[in-house]
Amino acid sequence: MADRVEAVVFDVLETLLDLDPIGARLEEVGQPAAVLGPFFLRFQRDAMALTLAGDVADFTATARQALRTETKQAMSEDAIAHVLEGFAKVPAFPDAIPALRKLSEAGVTIGCLTVGDPENTRSFLAGAGLETYVDHVVTSDAVGVWKPAPGVYHHTAKALSCELDRMALVAVHAWDCHGAKRVGALAGWCSRLEGEPGDVFLPADVRGDDLVEVVDGLLAL
Repeated sequence: MADRVEAVVFDVLETLLDLDPIGARLEEVGQPAAVLGPFFLRFQRDAMALTLAGDVADFTATARQALRTETKQAMSEDAIAHVLEGFAKVPAFPDAIPALRKLSEAGVTIGCLTVGDPENTRSFLAGAGLETYVDHVVTSDAVGVWKPAPGVYHHTAKALSCELDRMALVAVHAWDCHGAKRVGALAGWCSRLEGEPGDVFLPADVRGDDLVEVVDGLLAL
């Protein structure tokens, strides 16, 4: 087992789970698949904005509004529901199970830190074949704020019964890793989504081209 890392918590959407199939659902209701990217970015931004304003962002309500706005009010409520149902059916990335298995075999506690309802998240993970490796699921609903608010990472460390400086967050979003680093946690950044982390965020402790490479780096700390 790693000398320094006792627990590793993964971001879920875009890190463990591949959202690309939602593009096909958009096409099924008459929208281009390319709407997926700006829709998801708007969804994340709006949730962060609500958090900054002191409100609690509801996953479904915020996602619905983001879709309405991004498509200029062109989607019916039934069409929006069809698209959002796709979140429960998206697959895991190929590197997800090998990375989780490696941590499990090393005796490291595994968590997920994401948005929405804990039970829904567990069903998403189960559908993608990941649930058996995950010891704890922590969501924004339980904390009351969304990442990268500091309280999210503090709450997660407590939920995993781990000191903050012995917990590592793994994500494909440099801003998420920055949030973890700012409160004293470790971070592992995967380049799959962004290519480069840029120079405005704190550097992650470990970086890799896939999740297995990131996990190997964390276990070596």
